[in-house]
Amino acid sequence: MEDTITMYRPTGPKELELLKLSGFRRWPPRLPEQPIFYPVTNERYAVKIASRWNVKDDNVGYVTRFAVSSSFMSRYEVHKVGGDHHTEWWVPAEELEELNDNIVGLIEVIGEYRSRA
Repeated sequence: MEDTITMYRPTGPKELELLKLSGFRRWPPRLPEQPIFYPVTNERYAVKIASRWNVKDDNVGYVTRFAVSSSFMSRYEVHKVGGDHHTEWWVPAEELEELNDNIVGLIEVIGEYRSRA
């Protein structure tokens, strides 16, 4: 069995639709104003982003979980961007296709958060 790292990503509805089109196998290309793909290291942080930022912007936010080959991810360091659990990888947009090629299994939606309005 291949050694993998579990990653999480807060996702909005537009990105989720593109994930569905890929059969939940590939992340869509970044937009020009998105030079980095930011998967996070833990579910707690992903839930915080999805429930606060995605809901604020789109009235709904999702948390996804996926596994990537450890050997591929060894080239990236984890960045702490706030509190102790605010940790993420920074994958340059031009390397996203290679990350997609190293996803093991499917990308799963493990949480959904909606506006209370």
